[in-house]
Amino acid sequence: MLGRLSAGAASRGWAMAWQKRGLSDAAKLAQGPAISEELIKRWKEVAPNLDLPKFPSQFMRPRPPVPGAIPEKITVNFVLPHEVEMEAQQVDMVILPATTGQMGVLPGHVPTIAELKPGVLSVHEGGQVKTQYFVSSGFAFIHANSVTDVIAIEAVPLDKFDPEEVKKGLADCTQKLNAATTDLERAQAQFGLRATKHCHIPQGSVLDLL
Repeated sequence: MLGRLSAGAASRGWAMAWQKRGLSDAAKLAQGPAISEELIKRWKEVAPNLDLPKFPSQFMRPRPPVPGAIPEKITVNFVLPHEVEMEAQQVDMVILPATTGQMGVLPGHVPTIAELKPGVLSVHEGGQVKTQYFVSSGFAFIHANSVTDVIAIEAVPLDKFDPEEVKKGLADCTQKLNAATTDLERAQAQFGLRATKHCHIPQGSVLDLL
């Protein structure tokens, strides 16, 4: 209880400090090393027994400013929990498998956060498809400076898929769905079926039987 009260007092004290300083001063504090000294000083005033929290800005690279004109390329960062697929690569367009439908991202796209569903992510350059990945799920963060960050749980280049194995996976998931007797079994089979249906190869869908 004491910890919660201290945290609440710290939050209220910090909010009051921002209000007193004004928005412009807050923006100045968010830039450069001065924020560390100011934060430590004010944090000790309102919560001397609590450790100073960590902030995302301490771990993230600063974003480049929004350009005055729309650039010719978009910058794509594509990361997985275990590796980096693309880092600051400039391309013409990226097509994302968003939950709302296929989303094409071009330079100058409005800032958007999109949830990804199982499907194909396509990277376009020079008027043609450069790379395609099958992604399981994740999020895409489209920034105003024509930078797009894609964070996926898992992703595999399409050229690593065997069409026959995909067809076999579809048949197995369909059989499991038909034989499911519990909600858990049914949900697992439906997820596998949905993921397999969205697995395509550059020449077209391997699921021509559908």
